[in-house]
Amino acid sequence: MDFGKIYEMTAIGDIIAHPGFLAMYLLAFVLLYCGIKKGYEPLLLIPIAFGVLLANFPGGNMGVYGAINETINGVDYHNVIKLSDGSFWCNSEGIPYNVYEVSLPLIAHDLGLMNYLYYALIKSGLLPPIIFMGVGALTDFGPMLRNMKLAIFGAGAQFGIFAVLLIAGGLGIFEMKQAAALSIIGGADGPTAIFTTIKLAPELLGPIAIAAYSYMALVPVIIPLVVKMLCSEKELKINMKEQDKLYPSSQEMKNMRVLKILFPIAVICIVGILVKDAVPLVGMLMFGNLIKEIGSSTNRIFDAASNGIMNAATIFLGLSVGATMTVDAFLNWQTIGIVAGGFVAFGLSIAGGICLVKVYNIFSKKKINPLIGATGLSAVPMASRVANDIALKYDSRNHVLNYCMSSNVAGVIGSAVAAGILIKFLG
Repeated sequence: MDFGKIYEMTAIGDIIAHPGFLAMYLLAFVLLYCGIKKGYEPLLLIPIAFGVLLANFPGGNMGVYGAINETINGVDYHNVIKLSDGSFWCNSEGIPYNVYEVSLPLIAHDLGLMNYLYYALIKSGLLPPIIFMGVGALTDFGPMLRNMKLAIFGAGAQFGIFAVLLIAGGLGIFEMKQAAALSIIGGADGPTAIFTTIKLAPELLGPIAIAAYSYMALVPVIIPLVVKMLCSEKELKINMKEQDKLYPSSQEMKNMRVLKILFPIAVICIVGILVKDAVPLVGMLMFGNLIKEIGSSTNRIFDAASNGIMNAATIFLGLSVGATMTVDAFLNWQTIGIVAGGFVAFGLSIAGGICLVKVYNIFSKKKINPLIGATGLSAVPMASRVANDIALKYDSRNHVLNYCMSSNVAGVIGSAVAAGILIKFLG
C-alpha cells in the first residue's frame, strides 16, 4: 500500500503548511454555534458558516475567487482571477480571462460550483433584491402608518452610516468606496450591505457580509449595551400608551387596508424619482409588501415570494457569501478594521436614534420612549422585541412593541435609501 499517495490525497499537509486554515475552521465553528445553539439569525448564519467551512478545505475547490485588477508583464488587466497557487486564470494562449467576459459554464468547469453561484447570483446583484422582495412580503407597515411621526426615528438611526463613512474615509483608513461599503453595516441590513458592497467594493464582500450578519445576530446584546450607556431609568419608563391618552392624535385612519395598498406604490414612486439608485432594493421591498397587502387575489405569488423564493435565495446567498471567506481574504488587518468599523457604525446608529428622541422630547409635550429611537435599525422585528423586553423590565405594563415597530420598519426603507445615496455619489 502506497501511504505516500494516501497522504497526498488528504489535505493534512496543506493545513500543516498553512495554519491559517485552522483559524477559519474556528470561525466557522463559532458561527455555527451562534446559529445552532444560541439561535442568532440561524437562517443566515448557518449557511454562511458552512460556506466558510467548505471554502477552506485545501483542494476542495469550493472557495470563491474575487476579481481584481492587476498589471502583468507591463500590461493592465481588469477583473482577473488570481488562483490559490499564485497564478492567474488564463486561456490557452496564456492571457488572463476577464471574468465578466466568459461564460458561466466555463466558470463552473474551471473554478467550481461556488464561483458559478457567486458570479451568477451574487456578483450580478440578483439575490439581495430578491431577498428584499421576501422581506417586503413579510413586513407589516401598519404600525408605522398608524404612528407616522415615529417613522422619523428610523431616519435618525442611519446616523452611524454617514458618521463612519466620514471617519473611515476622511482619515484615510479606507478608500471612500470601501468606507461607504463598511459604513452601511450601520443600517443593520444584510442584503443592503451586500448590494452596496457589490457596487462599491466587491473585494470586501466576505468580511463585510460576515460583520453585517454577525452584528444583526448580536442585536440582543448591542442594543441593551447602548441603551444602558445613554438612557436613564426615568426615560425608559415613559409609557407610550399613557402618553397617547394624555395627548391623543388628531388623525384617524379610516381605511387602513386601502392605505396599506397605496403606501408601497407611493413609496416607490417617490424613491424612484428622488433616489433612483435605491430602486432595485426599495422597489422589490415595496412589490413584496404590495402583493401581501392586496390579499386573496395575489396569495399565490405572495406565498412564493415569502416562502419558496425567499428560502432558496437565502440558502444560496449564505453559502456563496461564506465561500468568499478564504484564508487570504479574511486573515488580514483590513478585515480587523472592517469588524471594528462595523461595530462602531452599528453602535452609532442605535445611539443616533436615541439622541434624536432625546432632542424631540426637549421640544414636545408628548414624550417618546428612547427605546423607539434605538430600534430605527433594519433588524426587523428582533430590534423591536429586544426594546420591548427592556421596557418591560422597568415597567411590566409598558408594552412598546408596536411603537418600536414604527421606527423599525421605517429603518428598512431608510437603510435602502442610504445605500442608494452612497452608490450614486461614490459608485
